Amino acid sequence: MKVPAIEIREVTYAINGRKIIDNVTWKVERGEHWALLGPNGAGKTTLLKIVCGYLWPNAGGEVRRQGKALIDLRELRRSIGWVTSSLPAHIPAEELVLDTVLSGKYAQVGFVKMKWDVPNKQDYETALQHLDELGCAELAGMKFGSLSQGEQQKVLIARARMTQPYLIILDEPCAGLDPGARETFLSSLQELGRYKGAPSLVYVTHHIEEILPLFKKTLILKDGQVIASGHTDVIINAQTMEELYGVSLKIVRSNGRYWPIGK
Repeated sequence: MKVPAIEIREVTYAINGRKIIDNVTWKVERGEHWALLGPNGAGKTTLLKIVCGYLWPNAGGEVRRQGKALIDLRELRRSIGWVTSSLPAHIPAEELVLDTVLSGKYAQVGFVKMKWDVPNKQDYETALQHLDELGCAELAGMKFGSLSQGEQQKVLIARARMTQPYLIILDEPCAGLDPGARETFLSSLQELGRYKGAPSLVYVTHHIEEILPLFKKTLILKDGQVIASGHTDVIINAQTMEELYGVSLKIVRSNGRYWPIGK
């Protein structure tokens, strides 16, 4: 029997009586790639913290990860990778990229070799392979702090893969990138999704043009509630975008991407 990677059932999370997440149901099957779309304040990050076990649905509902209602949090955080735009600031600027990737195996921020658990040849080969699959193997010997923002995000995805997670969450990875760097990064991400055995990906954004053809399904949040969920090519439309953002937009589709144009 096929078990979903993530299943959220009627989850509600509240702070001081205010519902941040309101009766959300969502299921991500193994191997599926989803976009999570919504404006700032929609509840996207809160929902992801619930997925990763950093928050619990304190006002009702259930979260099942790989079919289990309860799970060891240490194991959970090894099996779900979370790549955020805030993480690079905590990684030593002088650290070699290959060491940054290796640090993911040990859940370290700043790689430190432990005498009782030294990386082996296979670990180094795996780290290089993850970089190569993102098209950036040439960065391995460079210092993390010398990389561009887009390059750093690729390295962090490679790092997240070191524990062989079944799910990687990309939390607004293109925030702050210029258009050229954004497109280079997204191209690498599209390639990663084609590899057999790649983990399920959840891409969080409030820009529909960042939703790649890779993301066949999309969940749309507004004010903590789901306003649409399902096949991306069905729910990304002018009517939904007007409900989401409060403006009338024309949606142009080109090369599998969606581009908003004001009317």
